[in-house]
Amino acid sequence: MSSVIHSFPTDTSLPPEIGDASAWYGPDLKGRTDWIALLSEGEIAEVESAAKELERELAKSSVDLTSINTEDFPLPTLGPRLRRLLEEVLSGRGFVLIKALPVERWTKREAAIAFLGIGVHLGRLRMQNAGGHLLGHVKDLGRSGTDPLARIYQTRERQTHHTDSCDVVGLFCLRAAKLGGLSNLVSSTTIFNEMRRRRPDLVGVLLDRIETDRRGEVSEGGKPYFSIPVFNWHEGLLSAIYQRQYIESARRFPGVAPLTPLQIQALDLFDELANDPGLNLVMELQPGDMQFVHNHTILHDRTAFEDFPEPERKRHLLRLWLAPPSARPLPEVYAERFGSVTPGDRGGIAVEGSRATIMFDVTS
Repeated sequence: MSSVIHSFPTDTSLPPEIGDASAWYGPDLKGRTDWIALLSEGEIAEVESAAKELERELAKSSVDLTSINTEDFPLPTLGPRLRRLLEEVLSGRGFVLIKALPVERWTKREAAIAFLGIGVHLGRLRMQNAGGHLLGHVKDLGRSGTDPLARIYQTRERQTHHTDSCDVVGLFCLRAAKLGGLSNLVSSTTIFNEMRRRRPDLVGVLLDRIETDRRGEVSEGGKPYFSIPVFNWHEGLLSAIYQRQYIESARRFPGVAPLTPLQIQALDLFDELANDPGLNLVMELQPGDMQFVHNHTILHDRTAFEDFPEPERKRHLLRLWLAPPSARPLPEVYAERFGSVTPGDRGGIAVEGSRATIMFDVTS
């Protein structure tokens, strides 16, 4: 088994405390609306017009939906606004909530096309699983988090705070749960600052590499886990990558050492801070809401939920993984998970034989 030697750094040997817009506290944002973008009737009409035209082109087989770009989905008014919102996601607060698209009058296919079209104005589409899905479906498929091959978004369980394997993740709510399923965001920058003040020695532990389970989605010739520090300091920027359950489940592989007591302390403090209502922000995504989150500075969580019994009323969110060409620099170690560190061409999950595809719904 591998062995890890942890140092106990002094404050001066750690990355500095970060005071930019990404270091926010949930209660400070709760009463504000500057993180909410309400679309105008004109902007919504623009989306609907572009979606209808794209559907016509799809019917003629004159365009491949897996490779659409902004020219295939023109948004002359909303497009520039989306680019400004992307800048806030990448270099500011780290997230935005866009309200409220009229999904009640759209078919599931129309909603998916609209989401894909808006998404390509923010970044390039990345595959989200071994099946090559560019359009993810976040819904309860009856899976269990105890299944080492299941992804938590396929269950109705709480997800816990984590990052996804891309620069920006987008969610589009088609239907909300009967009860629960709330979105919870927390700044990983703020977690770093708080840990640095309280336990700088534990910050040092999270600057060391740690193994994380790939949950069966392994690239050709790769290991069934990747090894990247939770906190990564690179070119004056702090980026985080985290999924506690998958860190723990990676211990099942030969050559992966059990977590040390010091690692457990560090991860426990990280989780304690992420779950602190003094740090995080809870919101309820309503049908028609889109949420875009910067994975390098924000962790997202979803509470457990109870669904409606009728299939047509069950909770259903669409998801995009996006690679903006204007994304931040990342250290080379991220290539182990992102495939590359080149902005606009990184992130996602690619295994042997995977091919980009778009499914308008999933049942298993």
